[in-house]
Amino acid sequence: MSFARVRALVVVGVLAVAAVVFVVVALVRDTQGDAVAGGGCADGSVMANLTLPDDPEQVTVRVFNGTKTPGLADSVTNEFKNRRFKTQKPAENKKKFDGVAVMRYGPEAVGSAWLLRAYFLNQAEPQYDDKRKGAVVDVVVGKGFQQLATTTEVNQSLVELGEPELPPGACVAPKKDS
Repeated sequence: MSFARVRALVVVGVLAVAAVVFVVVALVRDTQGDAVAGGGCADGSVMANLTLPDDPEQVTVRVFNGTKTPGLADSVTNEFKNRRFKTQKPAENKKKFDGVAVMRYGPEAVGSAWLLRAYFLNQAEPQYDDKRKGAVVDVVVGKGFQQLATTTEVNQSLVELGEPELPPGACVAPKKDS
């Protein structure tokens, strides 16, 4: 056996021993021995659904007109329908809004609202209410609204937004099996 082969075998042997030592040390010093998957909720916390919908058909939207423009809620509702969202009957908002949009949602709709934020290029103001029931997201369209984002813009916005964030006072709800 040549010297080069012996040297190569020694190097590979040393690397294998180092890997075994590293794994053993990692297992011995692991501080998560009492951790539980899902972690449970603290007292007073509400379980929030952070699952980002795979398909717009899994999201229900109700659009409110927050401007003086007649029929705006109807046209935005139709735009959401054309993008395969479930929609409820549009309505007028009591209070007018100058921004792009306001999204009102509860714990069951956190992931859905996160997806909808992308359709407004993250310019919609989120309003989370931990006492709200149901998975419907109310969208109040304001004076600053121009149009919903295209598919490409939505995908780029979702990349920028990242994973849905846990609202204050909430904990992660267990994922439902599909």
